[in-house]
Amino acid sequence: MTTQPPALLIAGHGTRDEAGAEAFRDFVKELGRRHPELPVAGGFIELSPPPLGEAVTELVERGVRRFAAVPLMLVSAGHAKGDIPAALAREKERHPGVTYTYGRPLGPHPALLRVLERRLDETLAGTPREDVTVLLVGRGSTDPDANAEVCKAARLLWEGRGYAGVETAFVSLAAPDVPSGLDRVARLGARRVVVLPYFLFTGILPDRVRRQTEEWAAAHTEVEVRSADVIGPEPELLDLVMERYAEAVAGDLRMNCDSCVYRIALPGFEDKVGLPQQPHFHPDDDGHGGHGHGHHHHGGHAHSHAH
Repeated sequence: MTTQPPALLIAGHGTRDEAGAEAFRDFVKELGRRHPELPVAGGFIELSPPPLGEAVTELVERGVRRFAAVPLMLVSAGHAKGDIPAALAREKERHPGVTYTYGRPLGPHPALLRVLERRLDETLAGTPREDVTVLLVGRGSTDPDANAEVCKAARLLWEGRGYAGVETAFVSLAAPDVPSGLDRVARLGARRVVVLPYFLFTGILPDRVRRQTEEWAAAHTEVEVRSADVIGPEPELLDLVMERYAEAVAGDLRMNCDSCVYRIALPGFEDKVGLPQQPHFHPDDDGHGGHGHGHHHHGGHAHSHAH
């Protein structure tokens, strides 16, 4: 008798943008279609249905006792480091006998860099790369390690591809913001700029990046500015999720802890070292009459891989 492989649980951030939430749900369905041998479910940490707990319940009702959770996120910020592990720990208490492993975020992976390069090529439409400066715009975080990951992606995108430069900006919570990032590349001498959103799917924040880009461009007609599209549900993204799933199942997790605020005292973030992680609680994220409050995941976060 063959042993059923662990199920795949996809953990998303959530968005108030219905098209973005639907893109996530479609992505999860497509993974299930591509891998009929696996039970696949997905849920959100906040803002969108279905909540992550509901996705776990769906798997349990299908007879799942083991699953691997993959955060559908580009960088390891508070959600990947804290909220998702804490929520999973809560689900383990709700469903005795269930075990899981937790995978690592997606980026900056060479496959995603290829998609970003493709998005740039679509936007450039033949303009020589050496004439173009790219402004890669991340979500932005209060976690310096997460912001540094966006800078790393920018450097890796620049290496060997022939762009004049790749600079970074953030749409929320971190500097420089989009207008400041555009000011910076203009001061550096850029006359052709492509703003490239470092986002998986459409949503409120990518829309804001595009709007702020258009507003800046209208006030700076001496610079040619174009907006590229988000990564989207590309085959590379589907394959990468399965790669992260395989890592989690095999226990082959090379998480970078060197600059994690929960382990290392970084300037200005010393109070975060060793903090217990608590999940987000939202009105639609329970369905159990408040059960689970206070069930937090002590002493760690995403680095606690097996439970």
